[in-house]
Amino acid sequence: MVMQLDAHLRETLDRLKMGDQTSAAAGGKSNHLEAMLQQLLSIAQTQVSQLANLETSCSNSPRAGMGMNSNTGFELPEGRQAWNWEQEVTSREVALQVAMAELQQTTRELEDLWRSSRQRYLPAGCEMAILFPMRSRRIYTSVIPDVPLSLSSFTVCLWVKPTAISNKTVLFSYGNRQNPYEIQLLLSQTSALFTIGGEAHLVEARGVVKPGGASEWIHLCGAWSSEQGLASLWAGGKKVASTPGVAEGHVLPDGGSLQLGQERNGCCPQSPVRGNGVPGFEGGFDPKLAFAGKMTGVNMWDKVLSEEEISQLALQEGKGCAQRGNMVAWGVTEMVPHGGAQFIN
Repeated sequence: MVMQLDAHLRETLDRLKMGDQTSAAAGGKSNHLEAMLQQLLSIAQTQVSQLANLETSCSNSPRAGMGMNSNTGFELPEGRQAWNWEQEVTSREVALQVAMAELQQTTRELEDLWRSSRQRYLPAGCEMAILFPMRSRRIYTSVIPDVPLSLSSFTVCLWVKPTAISNKTVLFSYGNRQNPYEIQLLLSQTSALFTIGGEAHLVEARGVVKPGGASEWIHLCGAWSSEQGLASLWAGGKKVASTPGVAEGHVLPDGGSLQLGQERNGCCPQSPVRGNGVPGFEGGFDPKLAFAGKMTGVNMWDKVLSEEEISQLALQEGKGCAQRGNMVAWGVTEMVPHGGAQFIN
């Protein structure tokens, strides 16, 4: 029975691996897969526990009129059947140990697959993401805050899963005609970069992204206060860079343009997008700067968040997406995909 259970678990595991790859390629749903994996994990772990209890009870159960074998720990009947009984008990004990080892191995494989499925889909309790299918000057997402972004301090956080990273890949960008680079959160090969008030005010953290591009979700935050010009960059809930004197005394201007996956820098004229442009600032997307991949949990606050708050937002298995910003709130603030960008879940 134990062997049959283990064979069934392994057969189901193989089917799940194939189905997981198929659903990932098609952008499939993760909830059903995760439910199945968790159910299988529960079954396997329960069976391992029951087998361990069975082995213990077999070893400790008293039997009247029987002797004790010093090697196996099992009590034996007296007389000529003692040797046969010992061989049978030893054989069952070995089979039990083998079955337990196989079930434990299956449980570990299920746990690995479950973690992989969680990583492949959405982190931090997020129910949707924005897909940027390729790098293009036409693919980006406009963000339309309900309140002015005239700020002297802020924190912006987001989850990203890039498919490709160039020397400058724009994640979050805010600016106006006078200065397109008021806020920028960027990736550059294996580094993360954060600018306030212009490209001269740069905070950089190296080694944040795996070489060759990220295959995992990355949580990034940039925080800044005008009072001392202290700018800090966070990756995975940890402070990875901090620089004082960054745009000290500066106040972000209202009336700019906020977008995800691109910066509007006036480099490359294109046909104006109806109803989406700041006057005199309609064009200027550079395909070399475009983001390709998935993005979720984009939030912005009008204050510098604490270390504990940022670390909670960055928990892969947490509920960070439920903690929404008061300036830009994921799932609440209007975000308009363009040129092939789209919401997925």
